[in-house]
Amino acid sequence: MRERPPISRPWVPAVAGYASLTIGILDIVKAVVPPFRGTRVSEIAGLLPGTVTSIAQAASLVMGILLVMLAHALKRRKVRAWRTVVLLLPLSALIELVHMHRIVSAAISLVVFAVLVANRREFYALSDPRTRWRAVWNFLLMFVLDVAIGWVVVNTHPHTIVGDPSLGERLQHVLLGLVGLEGPVVYSSERTADLVYFSLTGLGLLTAVTTAYLALRPEKPAAELSPEQEEAVRDMLARHGARDSLGYFALRRDKSVIFSPSGKAAIAYRVVAGVMLASGDPVGDIEAWPGAIRRFLDEAKRHAWVPAVIGCSEAGGEIWTREGDLSALEIGDEAVVETADFTLQGRAMRNVRQMVNRIERAGYTCRVRRVGTLSEAEKDLIRKAADSWRGTETERGFSMALGRFGDPADDECVVVTAHRAPESSEGGAAAPGEDIRAVLHFVPWGPDGISLDLMRRDRDADPGLNELLIVKALQAAPELGVDRVSLNFAMFRAVLARGERLGAGPVLRAWHTVLVFLSRWFQIESLYRFNAKFHPLWIPRFVVYPAARDLPRIGIAALQAEAFINVALPGIPFRRRKRSRAGDASGERAALPH
Repeated sequence: MRERPPISRPWVPAVAGYASLTIGILDIVKAVVPPFRGTRVSEIAGLLPGTVTSIAQAASLVMGILLVMLAHALKRRKVRAWRTVVLLLPLSALIELVHMHRIVSAAISLVVFAVLVANRREFYALSDPRTRWRAVWNFLLMFVLDVAIGWVVVNTHPHTIVGDPSLGERLQHVLLGLVGLEGPVVYSSERTADLVYFSLTGLGLLTAVTTAYLALRPEKPAAELSPEQEEAVRDMLARHGARDSLGYFALRRDKSVIFSPSGKAAIAYRVVAGVMLASGDPVGDIEAWPGAIRRFLDEAKRHAWVPAVIGCSEAGGEIWTREGDLSALEIGDEAVVETADFTLQGRAMRNVRQMVNRIERAGYTCRVRRVGTLSEAEKDLIRKAADSWRGTETERGFSMALGRFGDPADDECVVVTAHRAPESSEGGAAAPGEDIRAVLHFVPWGPDGISLDLMRRDRDADPGLNELLIVKALQAAPELGVDRVSLNFAMFRAVLARGERLGAGPVLRAWHTVLVFLSRWFQIESLYRFNAKFHPLWIPRFVVYPAARDLPRIGIAALQAEAFINVALPGIPFRRRKRSRAGDASGERAALPH
């Protein structure tokens, strides 16, 4: 007979996660809060040796914390979390039944255990990519939790405390107890003293073991583009790079790449906060895109990641939604200028023309060159200048930034620099590099296009310098064999453009008002109006996602990837800045002057 396929119960991981969370919280509460006096449970517990009962309660506390920590991983179908919880639940039931005589609690733990074992096929997700920074985070968070719970443990037996220890002595007792030492607080009940001691020692041991495990396990970089993968992606871009202006950004070396079965297409991505985040369209032959997309989705399923794409084109979005049963939402437009049609003449370009003329009269000059024509000294000067003008300590960029400058492999990139002698040097020769006041950096977009990567300027330079740089780049483009130039990406451009027109509906006007308000902190409206000066073609870009409930999570992950949200403590970076093989200088594609 033909074997029946296993029954799928997709609701089990979520239910198991909430059950693990509930049981863990109850274990913590029961271990921390003293049993009610006069109850039968208290009388039975009093018949057992004090040390044994105290150890059981301390173990219940530690297992409760572990169950709480593993609850989210269970909901994400992590197989390691399943294995750990399957071991913890019988132990929890044994403690409840033998030492604490809580039959109902033990029965609940065993029921959840049975459900997990019966539905083990629902827990298949592998571990996330990891770095040793997780050990640091684990130690800090666990230490805070230990101190908080330890403080409660020390102070929930006030009637047995001898004397009136100060707050400092109580805190000292907690900190010493975490490392297995007796503190200054003395209890009149030996059983209470044992309970406090074993609970604090158990918390400290749990923190030490989990931190040591995270620190000593083999490190697996969260994202890395190997030289072999980079060579394969470059070969695809050489043949099919004209399709997508964002294709070259797949060569960021802090991204991972997944290839189609034929090896003719690839998707660059990074995993951020449980979201498998791709950007732009797949690279390579469009006929092989479906195969790469299916592998991407299979990889996301294996790890229980949320698959998402930011900034894909309409053609790419159609293939993503068809192959992955996903949804798409327009998030903005890319500004593309056809260099053959660009001119400063005419009334429509009057403001830009006047601004450019004013900046040139102020003594600024521009140079437009391929990066391959620069000397190493010139590259170093430009790199240092761009780094010094970066508005934040954290390098921004993921979907529309390359993350480096001057690499020998990027000789076809185009750099535009603005020069003017410093005020103090007027009338004399400026030191090398001192006259650089602004930089634009473009990456190749097929054989006849370039795409804006980096835009930075000296904050003390005259307003309008970015307009001058773009105009000079557009004017010099034909000599470089460039027919089209991709400028900045304008978020929600359609809403901003239509919301201020006559006849706009109340919903559109309300959305427009919200975007204008948010523009006080984010470059939304200003970026749109800056791009509109050059009368570009507006190319819509989309975000692809599984379900509407995933959009907030995807949005936060995208902000983290672009480094607009930096998940780090002071002095402890979330992601170390990596130097490429020839040095880096990355920045925001949409960096505009204040």
